[in-house]
Amino acid sequence: MKILFKNIQELVQVRDTNVEKVSGKEMKELPSIKNAWLLVEDGKIEGYGKMDSLPQLSGHKETDLSGRIVLPTWCDSHTHLVYAGNREQEFADRINGLSYEEIANRGGGILNSAKTLQETTEEELYLQSAIRLKEVMGLGTGAIEIKSGYGLTKDAELKMLRVIKRLKEEFELPVKSTYLGAHALPKEFKDNKDAYMDLVINEILPEVEKNQLAEYIDIFCEKGYFTVEDTNRLLEAGAKAGLTPKIHVNQFNAIGGVQAGVEHSALSVDHLEILRPEDIAALQNTVTMPVALPGCSLFLSIPYTPARAIIDAGLPLALATDYNPGSSPSGNMNLVVSLACIKMHMTPEEAINAATLNGAYAMGLSKSHGSISIGKQANFMVTKEVPSYAYLPYSFGSNSIDQVFINGKKIA
Repeated sequence: MKILFKNIQELVQVRDTNVEKVSGKEMKELPSIKNAWLLVEDGKIEGYGKMDSLPQLSGHKETDLSGRIVLPTWCDSHTHLVYAGNREQEFADRINGLSYEEIANRGGGILNSAKTLQETTEEELYLQSAIRLKEVMGLGTGAIEIKSGYGLTKDAELKMLRVIKRLKEEFELPVKSTYLGAHALPKEFKDNKDAYMDLVINEILPEVEKNQLAEYIDIFCEKGYFTVEDTNRLLEAGAKAGLTPKIHVNQFNAIGGVQAGVEHSALSVDHLEILRPEDIAALQNTVTMPVALPGCSLFLSIPYTPARAIIDAGLPLALATDYNPGSSPSGNMNLVVSLACIKMHMTPEEAINAATLNGAYAMGLSKSHGSISIGKQANFMVTKEVPSYAYLPYSFGSNSIDQVFINGKKIA
């Protein structure tokens, strides 16, 4: 089935070559075609161009998109979408003056989510997670990564990963799975971190590998959680199991996690709210994508990732939601793009590049997703009648996405 979308006001993120990511000054460039057409066949992009160069076609359906802008769907490379319940009480506690760390020390935070998840059946966990996934797809997300990490026991971590695998099988968008067993220390291991690391590596990881439950491995490298030494140990074990690193670093403190990620050829290092010149230097000329999570900064009132320092140093940058119940309870990539412009001083072009092509790279998907390119999957979104693509981050409180297509099929 061929579908022709014609009279598109502007076709955005058009790339004739299969560019895997954009860095530095390249991020200010967002190729587009005004008054354009887009041809989709069998779920893939077959062609595009200006309306005055539209070739003769037959045996196809036509959709008129006059006044509408078309962009590739958002690629959300960092989420914890599979979780149970919520943590709205902690939201109130923070308003009343408690810090994220104080809440965690009282048994809240990740441990709170872990307790709820452990008590939730696998079927119920899937149903809650599927509702969230449908919601973010309707907001324009067309590729997503999901982490475990709210289990913190062998049974619960594997339950989470099985739910992620089921989402991958039952939804048409790409779903990438990350094993994040080293997210926090369970109470029973509070004074014996090495024993918990043994559990994560020697008992859970072999099951993850055996049942092909993840592509990536992750760890929260942060003071009070896991050290650089823990990170090195876990990533070495993950590599032997065929898992690529994607790690949490520099959220509250810079302790050398960026350097550890680079040393292990991490696909991405995520958070980076606290970033030193030596961290930026370590990322130069590497395969590792820095990823910013501005929704977390907004919700926790912590610093935003210094995007300008990263981009002006010639590095690439991706944007993601960090969708989770405790520090970023939103999977809305439109809000993330707005925050990147408003709070991180990124241009609309930089933010859209970071949320599409570079986000795809941070999931190993930029050869098939993240841009309007011939041969890529036809995952794109259609705006309402808006004046320009800059209106998307400008109108931060509005949903300007009208239609979403996954593999050429309208899903919202």
